[in-house]
Amino acid sequence: MQTHHHWLDISAADKGASVAMGNFDGVHRGHQRVIDLARRNDAALGIICFEPHPREFFTPDTLPFRLMSSQTRANRLARLGVEHLYELPFDETLSSLSAADFAREVLVEGLGVGHVVVGADFCFGKGRKGNAQDLEVLGRSLGFGVTIAPLLAQGDRIFSSTAIRTALSEGRTRDAADMLGHWHRIDGEVLHGEKRGRELGYPTANMSIKGLHPPRYGVYAVLVDVLGGAQRGQYHGVASVGVRPMFGENLPNLETHIFDFDGDLYGHHLSVALVAHLRDEARFASLEALISQMDVDSNNARAILKAL
Repeated sequence: MQTHHHWLDISAADKGASVAMGNFDGVHRGHQRVIDLARRNDAALGIICFEPHPREFFTPDTLPFRLMSSQTRANRLARLGVEHLYELPFDETLSSLSAADFAREVLVEGLGVGHVVVGADFCFGKGRKGNAQDLEVLGRSLGFGVTIAPLLAQGDRIFSSTAIRTALSEGRTRDAADMLGHWHRIDGEVLHGEKRGRELGYPTANMSIKGLHPPRYGVYAVLVDVLGGAQRGQYHGVASVGVRPMFGENLPNLETHIFDFDGDLYGHHLSVALVAHLRDEARFASLEALISQMDVDSNNARAILKAL
């Protein structure tokens, strides 16, 4: 997959794609439907998305809400067979373009798109004044096709990034997975921590969740992918998401204990899938009580993961 970070200076060979356009946070099943509708035999498959997320641009002090980083999104899109990722800089220039100017300057003159697929709730242009129907009209006048994908739903539940965030905030990992089409994952580099887990008999791989929507704090049964090195592979484990109230620390992070694993993961990248929320974060009366609970958590996580 080729990644392009602007609509200017795109080579002729990289133009003419059939593109799906949106933010694609989570790349959930609704997003996957939009992407599938953009697949055509006569054109490369492309994605148009925006970085930073427009919500981050307009409200930079907002609480973290993203389901995945831009790199994780790119990795997932590549696995879906996307050939061109047009990750456009959402800045003063882009945000000030009217819907008509965006269609002409970005889609036609810049990217030379052949066809565009958007969700039914897609909005674009300055002040979000353009909608999917406006894009359809502009496409007819400017020479590119437009497909409007209906929102994907199951019963009365629409699959959306907002609904997935709500499910994760409530610890409903399987509901989130149903909408995503895969387990919700937190990807990142293993960082040096306080090494308390090792002292307790439960060494952990520590990862930052900065910038990401925090799932419900607590302990989870997890699947862990070690993405490189001699110990590359998938493992079972138990993880804690939260602020470690037992030790008075308040920066949320992810600490993962990998079962039956012996190795140094510092600097390696992991992908941790949240399978089941076991319990909420808690403060214990003693380290002995904490270790006893960790034993229980590990046994519960092993049983859940074995049954998958």
